[in-house]
Amino acid sequence: MTVSDRARELAVAAAEAASDKLADDILAFDVGDQLVITDVFVLCSAPSDRQVKAIVDAVEERLRGLGAKPVRREGEREGRWVLLDYIDMIVHVQHSEERVYYSLERVWKDCPTVELPEEVRRSRSRHDDTAGAAS
Repeated sequence: MTVSDRARELAVAAAEAASDKLADDILAFDVGDQLVITDVFVLCSAPSDRQVKAIVDAVEERLRGLGAKPVRREGEREGRWVLLDYIDMIVHVQHSEERVYYSLERVWKDCPTVELPEEVRRSRSRHDDTAGAAS
């Protein structure tokens, strides 16, 4: 794997922040062997524009606490697909419809995944359980 320790630290922190805001399908891919511009892509999604924006805010706040600030931010106005570029790591927060349509995990399926904490990997079933209990 080509992921630097710093890129891994930022990816895990971004995934945890997204999970805290109930993001769905959080994945991280080591794209360093395929791209020269970054080491890691973090992907996550949400069912509404408002939640996409909340996830973006949480990721930025968490990473700011680690001394990281995005060098580029795209798509924020629309709230459908927001890209946060931290040079070594890029976060894609997509509306669920865009996630299905663009299927980035299919594009990067040959890349190794970056191991995320158990609580992040379990977040989807925890969110599903919470939604079921609220019904």
